[in-house]
Amino acid sequence: MTTAVGKKIAIIGSGLMGSGIALIFAQKNFQVALYDTQEEAFSQAKANIRTNLELMAQHGIGDQREVDYVLDRVSSSLELRKAVQDANFVIECAPENLELKQNLFQELDSLCPRDTVLATNTSVISITEIAQKAHFKDRVIGTHFWNPPFLIPLVEVIRTENTSEEVFAKTFSLLDQIGKHPVRVNKDVPGFVGNRLQHALWREAISIVERGIATADTVDECIRYGFGFRLPTLGPLENSDMVGTDLTLAIHQYILKHIENSPEPSPLLQKMVDQGSLGFKSCQGFFEWTLEEREASKKRLNQYLLKQLSS
Repeated sequence: MTTAVGKKIAIIGSGLMGSGIALIFAQKNFQVALYDTQEEAFSQAKANIRTNLELMAQHGIGDQREVDYVLDRVSSSLELRKAVQDANFVIECAPENLELKQNLFQELDSLCPRDTVLATNTSVISITEIAQKAHFKDRVIGTHFWNPPFLIPLVEVIRTENTSEEVFAKTFSLLDQIGKHPVRVNKDVPGFVGNRLQHALWREAISIVERGIATADTVDECIRYGFGFRLPTLGPLENSDMVGTDLTLAIHQYILKHIENSPEPSPLLQKMVDQGSLGFKSCQGFFEWTLEEREASKKRLNQYLLKQLSS
């Protein structure tokens, strides 16, 4: 069995995730073919790639003089057949619409040679469901990159019951090759691992505000300056071992019945959406946002991530 992947990657969808993933591969000397249904999407994608490459170079990640060379490795096509030609690894980054993805994978399955790996970047949708219309289901796999993909190391590699061991190994090897941090998700469950953990935290955070226990400010500060401060170096299960599984059990025997466990979204969250309080989109969410504050928040996140990568 070989785990080698050729030097051409096809990416389906040129939005923020698609262009961000294209940047990663192009920077690692892969030829990248971007496919989209809108011509104007390509100019925005190229602009995003240039901006992000220059930002990274300013922080010692990459070389400013190489930006044009990296961009030259990214081509674009409105024709799916042309985009995937000679690519033996395809990453789908289309909108989170199950029917759209199913139809795409059905078409990709008919266009691509048998040994081409077909990966989806979905963040929550079942990989098994996405592959439902494909004939060769053994070559379909999940590769969940996190936003922004060129700065976040993690990629969840999700296998279905049909995914072959060869495809799983080939995908893992490719992600290692481009400097990402792939992790193995052995069962195809909604949300995989990362989003299940993230949204369990968000559910409790929103519930605390809804029930008047604390303000949104306090919730975020408890995470930023409390347990979140140690999370980059101490995960929850290592922390459980550190304090003792006996203590963890004792705490859970008392606290779990008091923690939010509703299977439905928060009524507060539903009310906010109904009223048009959509966060950054409307400048009003759990906090009020000016345009300047929105940009400052995004910049602060990128600066933090860049600092982590360059240290």
